Amino acid sequence: MPATILVINGPNLNNLGKRDTSLYGNKTLADIESEISALASQLQIGVKFFQSNHEGAIVDFIQQFSSEAAGVIINAGALTQVGYSILDALLDTGLPFVEVHLSNIHAREEFRQKSVFAARAVGQMAGFGSSGYIYALDHLSSIIDN
Repeated sequence: MPATILVINGPNLNNLGKRDTSLYGNKTLADIESEISALASQLQIGVKFFQSNHEGAIVDFIQQFSSEAAGVIINAGALTQVGYSILDALLDTGLPFVEVHLSNIHAREEFRQKSVFAARAVGQMAGFGSSGYIYALDHLSSIIDN
């Protein structure tokens, strides 16, 4: 059975393709998930996708499925600065995780530049658009293989 990566997206990411395309691009979340699935298939890794606009639902998902996973890719969206319960859930799993942001949060408003996840993540992809998810999957794959 191949390793599985949980791919978690937070608030408003369900509206990709309709949001400010200068920041977030034209791709929908379904488009991004298709790209991730294609690479995961090549890498012989399973992926399980989840999106919610609610912090508690994200925590529930992590708690429910982490025992089946080898790593996590998370774009917490606007919960990046305040999602301590999500961080705690991730840390409780002991799994490596990569933080992803479509836009470069470090070049945006000051309040967006802080991440509660960054110091504990194995990496952060910010500003690479949807390719950040691909880079994150490739990185987690190499960690899992080692």
